[in-house]
Amino acid sequence: MDSEQQPEPVKQSTRWRWLQHEWTLAVLGGILLAVVLTWPTLRHPATTIPGDIADPTLQAWQVAWGGHVLLTEPGRLWHSNTFFPELFTYAYSDTLLGYAPAGMIGSGFEAALVRYNILYVLLYALAFIGAYALVRQLGAGRIGATVAGVAWAFAPWRLAHSGHMNILSTGGIALCLAMLARGHGWSLRHGYRPDRRRPWWAFAGWLVAAWQISLGFGIGLPLVYFLLGAGLVGAGAYGWSWWRRRQRPAFGGRLLAADLAGGAVFGAVTLGIAWAYFQVVDLNPQAERSLAWTELFSPPVRGLFTAPGESWLWGDRHAAAREQLVWPPEMALLPGVTLIALAVAGLFVSTLRVRHRVVLAIGVLGTALLALGSNLGADGDPGYLTLSKHLPGWDALRTPGRMMIWTSLLLALLAAGTLTAAAAALRRGTRGWQPWPRRAVRAVLLVPLALVLVEGVNRTAHPVVPTPPAAWENVAGPVLVLPSDAGAFELNVMLWSTEGFPEVANGLAGFVPVSQERTRSITTTFPDPGSVDYLRQLGVRTVLVMPDRLAGTPWDGVAQRPVDGLGITREEVAGVLVYRLD
Repeated sequence: MDSEQQPEPVKQSTRWRWLQHEWTLAVLGGILLAVVLTWPTLRHPATTIPGDIADPTLQAWQVAWGGHVLLTEPGRLWHSNTFFPELFTYAYSDTLLGYAPAGMIGSGFEAALVRYNILYVLLYALAFIGAYALVRQLGAGRIGATVAGVAWAFAPWRLAHSGHMNILSTGGIALCLAMLARGHGWSLRHGYRPDRRRPWWAFAGWLVAAWQISLGFGIGLPLVYFLLGAGLVGAGAYGWSWWRRRQRPAFGGRLLAADLAGGAVFGAVTLGIAWAYFQVVDLNPQAERSLAWTELFSPPVRGLFTAPGESWLWGDRHAAAREQLVWPPEMALLPGVTLIALAVAGLFVSTLRVRHRVVLAIGVLGTALLALGSNLGADGDPGYLTLSKHLPGWDALRTPGRMMIWTSLLLALLAAGTLTAAAAALRRGTRGWQPWPRRAVRAVLLVPLALVLVEGVNRTAHPVVPTPPAAWENVAGPVLVLPSDAGAFELNVMLWSTEGFPEVANGLAGFVPVSQERTRSITTTFPDPGSVDYLRQLGVRTVLVMPDRLAGTPWDGVAQRPVDGLGITREEVAGVLVYRLD
């Protein structure tokens, strides 16, 4: 074979090695698992949405708005096209700003749905990949990391949040911790190894952490405090080692620069988003939540062992237990029976050092107790409510059960330790047992993998999303859609507004802006001189009335009222009444 023919086989061999690489398999495997375990999300991505037609339609709009405004008018980012004429309306809830690049692809209602459904699948994939990377970095074997990744990404408790993309988007948490640990040359199994330091990995970890924060403070704020605490502990350990040995431990100027630069980016993103939230509270004092909300959503102890109804394996079996919960979507917190069993075994059999197992066990217990909120002790103080009273921003985290994100991650680390130890014991043989062949070991360890996979199977609803009416095609904003009754329909209207992004007076958040409350009150008599004058002064140009939705609402009867002498026009378009005020 001459020299000109040699490169092609070499290239093919390189490609084959690349396809067989651990991280290629982890990424592709994570995507495949996500597609299968979230099915049928991608069956009809242009018409259906997982969960329900409430919060998911809001979040589909959020992603679309982020991409649209950054492409067209970045300075208007926080002042969205909804809740007209209010300001900082994009920050009325967790923004999912980090998904804005996806929002730049495609336009309109159908693209918003397809985009949301693809992101919904990919966020599960990222959760698996992030957990796998973290567990591997901390010293576990591949099978342990795989089981841990599946158990964390597809835990039963997460199925209750199929309508909360901001809560499901946890992959960046595990991934940033994996990158930061790698960058600092640290693992649970091997400790600190200065020769393994990688400054660029540390910097990338901070960037991923910043991206995670940009998805929302609902799960991002605990990450902020964890990184702050970890940094203080790390600095303290460094100083203690320096003092004890009378010699400065290796760290390196490049790694310090990476931490300072990355930490600055992380801090800037955190403070920038916090500033927007503070503006919302300043303009809308009623948006500030009292601790009564936290007490309402605090689960009892049995909630930690109860699965949501969306779980294929446990849903029906735990139906009676869920009936005893005040609010099952936030209180059914089962991390997985298999995961709990493996984690308990990991306290006794593990590749991790005893002190590390103890620390992880304390972390599991501590985060689980925090998840109980006000049901810890007499009133949750000391406990979750203590954090709400003393940590800036924590009082806005009204759902303590979401601490299960951290509880289940720590359980996954313990589980990975025991599976790694079991694999090593089987391969080398022990106490008279002959070493097992590698394939036999893998076959045995596929059992816990199969069990966590089964626990992750869903039966999530995928309803058809209401489409924009034909009248929306030529609507002139700002527009008000009636009825505006503070229900899921308001969120549907927000999603409809992705068709051209006209300004709309509709919207739904955790509070009601004063102008919106006044608009709803005055327009119950629409069309009449008072309501028409008010809407004109507000700046509204068009009112769409949905006659089929008026029954039982304060706007019942609007469609039959005359428009004579009001200086407005009314037209019926495919069953929707279009009122033009200018």
